[in-house]
Amino acid sequence: MEKEMLPYLQIHPKDNVLVALRNLPQGLQLRFEGHEITLLEAVEAKHKFTIGPLAKDAEVLMYGVLVGKMNEDVPAGTRLSVHNLRHAADDFKLGTRKIDWQKPDVSLYERRKFMGFERSNGSVGTANHWLVIPLVFCENRNVLTLKKALEEKLGYQLPSKDYSLEVDTLIERYKNGASIDELFGIDLSASKAAKEKERLFPNVDGIKFLNHDMGCGGTRMDSDALCGLLAGYIMHPNVAGATVLSLGCQHAQASILKEQILKRDPNFDKPLYVFEQQLEGTEQELMEKAIKATFAGLTLANQHTRQPAGLDKLCVGLECGGSDGFSGISANPALGYLSDMLVTLGASVILAEFPELCGVEQELSDRCVDEETATRFIELMRTYNAKAEADGSGFYMNPSPGNIRDGLITDAIKSAGAAKKGGTSPVTAVVDYPELANKPGLNLLCTPGNDVESTTAEVGAGANVVLFTTGLGTPTGNPIAPVVKLATNTAVFEKMPDILDINFGTIIDGKETIEEAAHRILEYLITVASGELIPKAVQLGQDDFIPWRRGVSL
Repeated sequence: MEKEMLPYLQIHPKDNVLVALRNLPQGLQLRFEGHEITLLEAVEAKHKFTIGPLAKDAEVLMYGVLVGKMNEDVPAGTRLSVHNLRHAADDFKLGTRKIDWQKPDVSLYERRKFMGFERSNGSVGTANHWLVIPLVFCENRNVLTLKKALEEKLGYQLPSKDYSLEVDTLIERYKNGASIDELFGIDLSASKAAKEKERLFPNVDGIKFLNHDMGCGGTRMDSDALCGLLAGYIMHPNVAGATVLSLGCQHAQASILKEQILKRDPNFDKPLYVFEQQLEGTEQELMEKAIKATFAGLTLANQHTRQPAGLDKLCVGLECGGSDGFSGISANPALGYLSDMLVTLGASVILAEFPELCGVEQELSDRCVDEETATRFIELMRTYNAKAEADGSGFYMNPSPGNIRDGLITDAIKSAGAAKKGGTSPVTAVVDYPELANKPGLNLLCTPGNDVESTTAEVGAGANVVLFTTGLGTPTGNPIAPVVKLATNTAVFEKMPDILDINFGTIIDGKETIEEAAHRILEYLITVASGELIPKAVQLGQDDFIPWRRGVSL
């Protein structure tokens, strides 16, 4: 006989609040470990309520750590809100090493392979792209001109991705005398999609055209970081080569870019074509040279084919965005278990979003393999938060209105759940943006919590696949690395199937354990890395790319 699921959950034995797993009505009477609890108001699913009475300034614990303090005296059965709870987190310092951990059983995967693109430096790509990059925002238009010239002709334009066929339908009906009410009533889903054109270069997954608003006019630190980030993309295993457009006079010089590439890969040997507009003269001369070089580069990129590679060649970015009150008890811990599996297999994983590690610094620093690594993590966290505080927006300001609405009342609550993506393995490296973070094991990468900035940084640091959990639904993708979306609850998965790939609301629904979910993700990951399954963000052409300006971004 199947055991009935309780409508609430205590995440950790130390916790003094419970999480509602479904909507609970006002007046509901519950019994929990000898406590008689009557809900004083309705508690929506994902939100928390107190087990016993708590006095003003009392500590609230979740995941076994401090996540806030009460603003007022509250009785048992009180729903937590921004009015009665404020952010609070434990301080942290250099502690003792706690690097003993229980490795998961990965015997089923020790001989598994994925089909990837092996590069001369030994890295393996999960895709094979050609990049076209502006070194400065002045070249954005020229990059887009190249896109218009090349993308459709070579078979890389997604069918009807710009909704132009839907607009054609409206134009035709308007010309035939349709009223405004009739126009609103037209079924645009009936518009015929354009036929996808056959690719001239079948082994090239895409030509990716990046745009950004940096490279000059800001700080030298930002322009140097941009060059480092772009270098990470150019030498990335998912990239066969690149065309770079430079104006010539900007801070982000081509020489700095080349230095950053060689810093990351001293034996860099990919085709790289750099053109400076102020040297070439007219736009036509610049564009003709860039088109010819890009076409020639694509012929070279097309010579690469997928070959078997061990799972230790995976470098997986762990990301979350549009998080909700279920993120920390479904998809995130499932990713954490997967992270431990990948580390055991010799792969690399990247945990980023430092503002969303607030409150778990002590645990993570203690898990660092040595004191030098732990000290680096502590210093990065303190420096980042101090800069945010100085500008009037500390880490406590991280939760968005959507996070709060769905139960993540404080940054410490959000962070304690977000950190679950990193599993339990030792931290092998702590890396600052925009450096590489592809050392075997768990890497901590300093980035903002902003979804796109963080995903952009993780890929620049070496992630050849990104696994992205979301409870509210977000379309975020990346130009060169497949981004797989994991729903934390069944409702959002069923509501937004066009942008979400896998449902882990099954954990909340009691249909699957965290360990079972992790095995399911790994099987899915292998098919994505092999190019056999295309995630929704890739299908939609969601090529988000936002470099981090090293100011305050949470």
